[in-house]
Amino acid sequence: MEERKPDEYSEAGNPIYKYEPLDREIEAVSGDPNVIEYIDAHLEQFFNDEDVTVFHEIISDKVHVDIYMIRGGEQRDYNILMTSGMSSLPMNVPEGREDLAYAEVVALLPKDWPLTQEAFENEDNYWPIRQLKTLARFPHLYGTWVGEGHTIANGNPPQRMSPNCAFEGVILLPGFVLPEEFNTIDTGDKVINILTMIPLYANEMDFKLKKGASALMPLFDKYNVGDVININRRDTCKRKFGLF
Repeated sequence: MEERKPDEYSEAGNPIYKYEPLDREIEAVSGDPNVIEYIDAHLEQFFNDEDVTVFHEIISDKVHVDIYMIRGGEQRDYNILMTSGMSSLPMNVPEGREDLAYAEVVALLPKDWPLTQEAFENEDNYWPIRQLKTLARFPHLYGTWVGEGHTIANGNPPQRMSPNCAFEGVILLPGFVLPEEFNTIDTGDKVINILTMIPLYANEMDFKLKKGASALMPLFDKYNVGDVININRRDTCKRKFGLF
């Protein structure tokens, strides 16, 4: 597939791509058994089977995306959500970066985050799963790719993830809480990069576009923004007296 050219460039020189809602029929697909096999095998290296639950997708478009939930138990003070199915197809990466063609995404949630089917009827609880599914399909629906440092807005124009949180987008980064070896799956046929979803406020989205991800990371360090989602965390780029 031909690489798409940017619609414009940010002040930091980063490419910006704009995506409109697609007018298309659903391309129904089934789950890839190979994906299930290598995701299961990978998780078995790090977690106990009794801590792992799978939210199976009933109707899938383009790629079948299940969500694995790994409860923290006594070992961790957070729960893990992870996509399974994004890596069933290669992304349309730039020439020479075939090592980035396959990915899955994780989100880390506080242990007290409601994670039941009944709780998911409330968008305040469900939005991380909705966002993971959106991210997993996004590159395949639009013939593009996502990787480390990429930001993806929640809609066009961006809107809040849910009524109770003001995040309007996410940035994808290597995870720092989970073991480093967790961030890569080598199946023998391909390498899958596991990226962590960090939600962003609108100010942080704008700042990243203007200054780049390398300028945003020190602010994350300064205000202790970590992998575990905190809907009440500080907006690290909130303006004060007209300045960041």
